[in-house]
Amino acid sequence: MYTASSSVSAQPPLQRSAAQAGSGPYLDPTHAGRARRPAGTVAQPLSGRIDLSGPQGAQLRMAVASVHRICPEFHPVQVLRRSGRAVLLVGTAGRITAVAKCLLDHSPVWAERFRHEIEAYRAFVRHRPPVRVPRLIAADPENCSLVIERMPGRVAALARHPAEAPPRADVRAALGAIVRLNRWRPPAGMFDAPLDYAPRIARYHELGLFTDRDLGDLQKLLHGLAYASGRQGMGQFCHGDALLSNILLSPPGPVLVDWEHAGWYLPGYDLATLWSVLGDAPAARRHISQLAQQAGPAARDAFLVNLMLVLTREIRTYETAVQRTMREAPPAGSGYTPPGRLSPGEEQRLLLRRLHDDCAMARRAVRAAVGTR
Repeated sequence: MYTASSSVSAQPPLQRSAAQAGSGPYLDPTHAGRARRPAGTVAQPLSGRIDLSGPQGAQLRMAVASVHRICPEFHPVQVLRRSGRAVLLVGTAGRITAVAKCLLDHSPVWAERFRHEIEAYRAFVRHRPPVRVPRLIAADPENCSLVIERMPGRVAALARHPAEAPPRADVRAALGAIVRLNRWRPPAGMFDAPLDYAPRIARYHELGLFTDRDLGDLQKLLHGLAYASGRQGMGQFCHGDALLSNILLSPPGPVLVDWEHAGWYLPGYDLATLWSVLGDAPAARRHISQLAQQAGPAARDAFLVNLMLVLTREIRTYETAVQRTMREAPPAGSGYTPPGRLSPGEEQRLLLRRLHDDCAMARRAVRAAVGTR
């Protein structure tokens, strides 16, 4: 899998809907379907007003109130992103432009992730990483509110899985920032390990996502990596969600946002994440695979374990999305899809097919790696 391109790279590009395209971290959903800004441009000056009326306005009022408790000078201007889980507001805090992030779903899992992101930004105040990150302005872990500076730039990709191959220069810039981050060694105790590999592999096997042979092969690779770790220290600091939609590109350099999964992983986790979403960029995938192998067989095995877990997670996510789309789809013949554009369900099914092909490719590489041990 290290030299071959993806077996589905020849498929026609997926036409994503505006709702999916607006899934990036710093996007106004009303502009999500528009064309990408030319390279090097930045966001336009802030303007507009927030509608605080109605039931949804009540949620926004609560979010604004929680922000004002920690940053009274924050003045909201626009809603950047809103989901059932969180809302992002852009506004001003004194003389600077700021972004406020407020959790709407305070279930234990999401609250824990939100607090983890706050701790990451606080850690970066004391020890700056070798990549550009937004500066922390204020945070409230109890009420899950966060205010950071708004960094200028454009998102490297509008969607989690870009419908077309991003420009090579954008991929190179993003990959360079990720590699620099992965080489960073923050002080001991600053970050934990968000992913417990053995239980995650066992759970995927219980769910039927891994075969018995997958389970045995991945356990063998993990055992070998544990031995290597005892000799040379195999942990690597990773962003944990190194998607192009979490990277802003600007002339001073890429900016990484959304740090809720940051911590110590087996080497190559960020590379595996980026590889998984670049199905229409085979040259970028080859380069990522080469980077993953540079440190030797142990690094290669770690990358493959990460890749199997990341691809399986993506398959679970999009299988759920396909099922939800089928339940919510209008009766046949009652909807209209413009010529040349796929319906949301068709997009998701094509993406799911590609992910299954990628996982089969990764599975063959894992078996080959086990055979060389």
